[in-house]
Amino acid sequence: MAKNILITGGAGFIGSHVVRRFVKGYAGYNIYNLDVLTYAGNLENLKDVEGYSNYTFIKGDIVDVDFVQSLFAKYDFDGVIHLAAESHVDRSISDPLAFVRTNIIGTVNLLNSARDAWKGAYSKKRFYHISTDEVYGTLGSKGLFTERTAYDPNSPYSASKASSDHFVRAYGETYGLPYVISNCSNNYGPNHFPEKLIPLFINNIINNIPLPVYGDGKYTRDWLFVEDHAVAIDLIFHKGKGQETYNIGGFNEWQNIDLVKLLCKLMDQKLGRAKGTSERLISFVKDRPGHDLRYAIDASKINKELGWEPSVTFEEGLEYTIDWYLTNGAWLEHVTSGEYREYYKKMYAE
Repeated sequence: MAKNILITGGAGFIGSHVVRRFVKGYAGYNIYNLDVLTYAGNLENLKDVEGYSNYTFIKGDIVDVDFVQSLFAKYDFDGVIHLAAESHVDRSISDPLAFVRTNIIGTVNLLNSARDAWKGAYSKKRFYHISTDEVYGTLGSKGLFTERTAYDPNSPYSASKASSDHFVRAYGETYGLPYVISNCSNNYGPNHFPEKLIPLFINNIINNIPLPVYGDGKYTRDWLFVEDHAVAIDLIFHKGKGQETYNIGGFNEWQNIDLVKLLCKLMDQKLGRAKGTSERLISFVKDRPGHDLRYAIDASKINKELGWEPSVTFEEGLEYTIDWYLTNGAWLEHVTSGEYREYYKKMYAE
């Protein structure tokens, strides 16, 4: 039987990779991509699937209660893969309420609609909520985040995601809503809006713009290739245990400054520039408030239960990512025009 699957935020970075995987991989599924198309949502990310018969794009906001309820009534969704979110820490510091609206209220609207529409049929449904490792707070020099790590968010972004995670679990406990949650580490790859570190610095290096590194650059992150994340989401949606959480990480920790130097080296090679050219663009800027020192994911649960593991090394994934941006200059120019330039000046002015 055909299944109707709602993917929220499907025009965004991670969402577009998930939509593409489901549209191309499951001909028996009708994939409905719901996205409000904010600055980070871009239908150019999905041009290769927009003509598929099992793909439908719906423009709309998950904060709109009546609209969300009408979608569940109209399409009788069998599953929800919830990716729609405000996700940039810097933006959450300057506008926390935007994160409350989308990440908390929007999630609760979806939960209410799913609860009401799925009554009596919970055994055949699944609500999959995608979250972040930032809900766990920060780590010292040792240790890893596990699925049992206590929540300790330190930014408005991570606090809003922590809240949405709690609401999903609460709806499972209170109403019996069939859910699964995953918390991922930093994603990178094609189609990433250039406000996050890797695409931001690729764009800056191309244009010989300074590379603004926060603080001393020794903040440590685990990096996950976005296409590997999409594979993990596929596995969890279909085979993950209900009412469970899975951590997804790349087994791949890098200090920011070391990552930036590697990126500079690779970019110089790709652009035919002299060794060290891009590294001279590094500029240390004032640290952001509440900056978490280190994130690191223990992804052994998803590896043992579902057989998932990263398919590429960081160096391979980073080179693939750089090549994509260098061959998609029109996409990059389009998303960095106008409003983006004003935002950049505001966020990274020394």
